[in-house]
Amino acid sequence: MTPHRRRIGFVDLNVDNFHANVYLAALRNELKDRGFAVSGCTALKVESGRAWAEKNGVPWYDSVEALAPDVDFFMVLAPSNPEVHLPLCEQVFPFGKPTFVDKTFAPDLDTARRIFALADRYGVPVQTSSALRYTNVQKYVAECGQSSVRHMFTWGSGTSFQEYAIHPVEMAISCLGPDARELMRRGDERFVSLLVNFSGGRSATVNVHLMSKTPYSAVVVTEGVSQYIQVDRPPLFIHAAAAILDFFESGRPLVPRSETLAIRRILDVAEMPEARGRFVPL
Repeated sequence: MTPHRRRIGFVDLNVDNFHANVYLAALRNELKDRGFAVSGCTALKVESGRAWAEKNGVPWYDSVEALAPDVDFFMVLAPSNPEVHLPLCEQVFPFGKPTFVDKTFAPDLDTARRIFALADRYGVPVQTSSALRYTNVQKYVAECGQSSVRHMFTWGSGTSFQEYAIHPVEMAISCLGPDARELMRRGDERFVSLLVNFSGGRSATVNVHLMSKTPYSAVVVTEGVSQYIQVDRPPLFIHAAAAILDFFESGRPLVPRSETLAIRRILDVAEMPEARGRFVPL
């Protein structure tokens, strides 16, 4: 007799995307013993969604309302389109099921707060994160002790600041915590450096190198020690998917809301003209 598997529903703009593919693969392969399965999906782009569902053997549903009775948890994906996360959450949250919302959580801080407020209204546990929260960088910091970290330098690449800057920012905040105080942006439109000052004299320099092959990496500075760490890429989404399952199993968010909001605030201020060349309070 096949054991009951806890059921996840994908909700997306266009479910035919990289994150849907890698999370589905992880759940069916490396994480299959965790007892979860993607048991259905729906998306705003219906034609491509149906095709993806058929290709991958995932049941297709015409709406969130039809999907909800057949799942225990939701994953709101649309990783390239945070502007649809609030409308999708407005459909999902009334069903009261724990929900993971993909990166970038929201297009701005006000919308991020509205998503959290909506979750609170319906009593829905909600969590979000970039996959770069779950790397060998954070493992090193945990071994050192977070309180020992004085400074960080993080690097990431991608095709646009709006979509990919979250990754090196998430690395910094997940290691230094949410108490960022001020930010200055330097560099040009392709090679961006965000200088972020934290409480207690701590700091982070977040480097976003667009249209480059810069690897995700970090330098972690503790008292007397400076350690360079390149992110181990192959298990990245396995670890990220495992963390989502940890959240679903616990029934409560495992990523501090304060860190999610600090990340979004940093991304917002980084886009402000007044942050170019001088520090702006966060």
